[in-house]
Amino acid sequence: MIEFTLWDIVRHLLLGAAWTVGLSLIAFVSGGAVGLLILIARISSRPALSRPARAYIEFFQDTPLLMQLFLIFFGIGLLGFDISPLATAALGLTLFTSAYLAEIWRGCVESIANGQWEAGESLALGRWQQLRFVILPQAVRIAVPPTVGFSVQVVKGTAVTSIIGFMEITKTGSMISNATFKPLLVYGLVALGYFIICYPLSALARQVERRLHAACSR
Repeated sequence: MIEFTLWDIVRHLLLGAAWTVGLSLIAFVSGGAVGLLILIARISSRPALSRPARAYIEFFQDTPLLMQLFLIFFGIGLLGFDISPLATAALGLTLFTSAYLAEIWRGCVESIANGQWEAGESLALGRWQQLRFVILPQAVRIAVPPTVGFSVQVVKGTAVTSIIGFMEITKTGSMISNATFKPLLVYGLVALGYFIICYPLSALARQVERRLHAACSR
């Protein structure tokens, strides 16, 4: 058994937490950009765009994230290319996040009354102009709380990447626990780390929701 002081354990977990936050940011920002493109295709009136977008969303929503990571990690390897755990985790979480954000945002867009589309038509706006100048500004206000709330799921989803060897906080905790035989202490600190990262995001989502509700009630 390797002797670790409490500070040694905390120091290593802080490094793992930094990787967790970094991976979450990559997945959320990249997933948001891809998700916006998927959203545009999903709400298109052209079946050639909307059907593949729908299939994309359903695939990533209806299959486990772990299986998706395995497909990327081993699938690219079978093609003769090496891919690191970091690249696998970033790509897998980006695709996973993009599908969920696209569906969240689609629901927000479709919650806007049809009269708003008709108002855009009365101003001689094309469909994409209606979407840009009339629908999206209203949908954004609705989308902010669930989008911020989903960021918590992205952070917690990074734990799955430990299976492919990515050294985020869960993987770091697992290795320290195996070395010190102190699972209760180590995983208690890991849980505390996730709470410290996720709680501000949850609180922000609730605050934004309250402010938007108050603004709409005026």
